[in-house]
Amino acid sequence: MSFFRTFAMARAPLAAFAAMGVLWGTFAAVLPDLKNQLGVDEARLGLILLPMPLAAVAAMLAAPVIGVWLGRVAVPVAAILMAVASVLPGQVTVVWVFSLAMMCCGAATGLTDVLMNARVAALENERGLHLMNLCHAVYSFGYAGGALLTGVMRGLVWPPAWVMGSCALIAGCFAALAYERDGRIHGLCRPKEAGGAGRLGLMPLIGGGIVLIAFQTENAAENWSALYIEQTLSGSPAQGAMGPAALALTMGLARLVGQRLVTRLNPFRVLVGGPLIAACGALVAAFAVTPVMAYAGFMIMGIGSSVIVPTAFSLVGKLAASKARARAVARATIYGYFGYFVGPPTLGFIAGAFGLRFAFIFTAVMLLAVLVLASLMARQKSE
Repeated sequence: MSFFRTFAMARAPLAAFAAMGVLWGTFAAVLPDLKNQLGVDEARLGLILLPMPLAAVAAMLAAPVIGVWLGRVAVPVAAILMAVASVLPGQVTVVWVFSLAMMCCGAATGLTDVLMNARVAALENERGLHLMNLCHAVYSFGYAGGALLTGVMRGLVWPPAWVMGSCALIAGCFAALAYERDGRIHGLCRPKEAGGAGRLGLMPLIGGGIVLIAFQTENAAENWSALYIEQTLSGSPAQGAMGPAALALTMGLARLVGQRLVTRLNPFRVLVGGPLIAACGALVAAFAVTPVMAYAGFMIMGIGSSVIVPTAFSLVGKLAASKARARAVARATIYGYFGYFVGPPTLGFIAGAFGLRFAFIFTAVMLLAVLVLASLMARQKSE
């Protein structure tokens, strides 16, 4: 099947992935201004971000029920809510109100992520296609676009409220494109008489652990690279915005390549090679002395980490029982996104105590745990 036909068949979830990418690319690039607007240091910033993952996990747990209730409009409605929520953090200067705003962002993002990944898994298995790499590539390009656009707006001295509001409008347009005539996500809730076919087993837990580490890796560069370049390496706001953009662009290109190579490579070998490459990139970034050297580290991280998440999600969907497939991917998403949302506060605490360089060293060490989890996943397949 041609690339363009594949793209057209996955148009709706691709639009949701693009919307999420734009919003979180904007957040990462505008974070130094939000930090100054709140008047906090890295450690306190990590602390006030901590309620966000709690709201995200609560929304993820409720996502299967909400997805069934919303039916065919589940993905676009969740994505529009995410765009609306993303306007809030730029509007406030009070710390506790900012935490509430980030909780709204976390809840809406968590809901969207579970639903759009489950929809992609359903499309993969209904139509015999591999779409995860393509969808996550679009997220990365959206992320890079949001970060670069934010860098331009910051260069024009736009306040965070204008920056986040403008990018939320763009993301809202993408979210509207996520509507499809038959967008129901079958299999989100466990059937009353599922029997053995309804059991999830250990696969979602192992896959979710891999995704958790991968997202924590991405967060190290996405949410802290701008601060790292501007404060540790004395870069400009435009140079700071290039940090998350360099990672995202590299990941997007690597995922497009992965979309074609994934059917030819052993996915378990991918889950070994990717983390090793990403760990090397994290170490290069940690010991960087110039912004250019940091960009190189982030790009190496992007090449390695780009394949981890879509490969893990795809394996969970393929290896789960057919009647439990959507729930298995949803459960793996919940486990994995602890890394996506807990990552910023955790790295904030580490940066506050030991410096941002040590946060990237910690990330490199965490990546090695993927090798153990990939071995456990391969063992589950053989049993």
